[in-house]
Amino acid sequence: MNVVVLAKYIPNPQGTPDLGDDNLVKREGVEGGLDPGDEFAVEAALQLAEQSGGEVTVVSMGPEVALQAVQKALSMNCSKGVLISDPALRGSDVWVTARVLAAAIKRAGFDVVVTGVESTDGSTGTLPMTLAELLEVPALSFARHVEAKDGNIRIERQTETGYDVVECAPPALVSVTAGANNPRYPTLKNIMQAKQKPVDRPSLADLGLSGDEVRPTQQVAEIRPAPERQGGEIVEDEGEGVQRIVEFLKEAKVL
Repeated sequence: MNVVVLAKYIPNPQGTPDLGDDNLVKREGVEGGLDPGDEFAVEAALQLAEQSGGEVTVVSMGPEVALQAVQKALSMNCSKGVLISDPALRGSDVWVTARVLAAAIKRAGFDVVVTGVESTDGSTGTLPMTLAELLEVPALSFARHVEAKDGNIRIERQTETGYDVVECAPPALVSVTAGANNPRYPTLKNIMQAKQKPVDRPSLADLGLSGDEVRPTQQVAEIRPAPERQGGEIVEDEGEGVQRIVEFLKEAKVL
């Protein structure tokens, strides 16, 4: 089974990323690494490959420094990597990111694509479903457990009351929740071997994408600090309590 896993390089994985004057996240010249949430996806992908006798290709999109995320996944025992890096992709929104990743995944070939639920820096949570749509494959989302069984992909989908068992034949996409497994720790041997593993560096032209196709459809025009939390209001019912509550809800634009 050929498994593809997505790995994102993010700045300051344990804190809040800084924004530049262009309102975009500073990804270069700052400390960063593999998104912690993606480590669970990498481990799930490796387990699927081990169960089915396949291999794992790690795919990432970002500036040159994003190679660190690819190398981390390779040191965890992925077989090969793909990094798409182009200045035209800076500031890409989810739609453009999904389009580029879908093209790279199709080029690499896959039976299963494994992702995290959402990135730590963007936190949109919409990329996996957008990617599944572009790849035209079913999406098995919010997996707290993943396994290959009788040629199919079987997951336990986390719910508010427990979990649902979902199963389908590949090709498919699986999004894995944090805590779904225990990501392996790269050994020194694997860290050294990772440097020798192949990393494909396709251009946008190699992926068959034009400038218009990677132009962001969304742009951050302005960023304002969140207003300080205000104190609440105590309504004492002296015959007009209901009316005051209705007025309050209207002011809050709830009604």
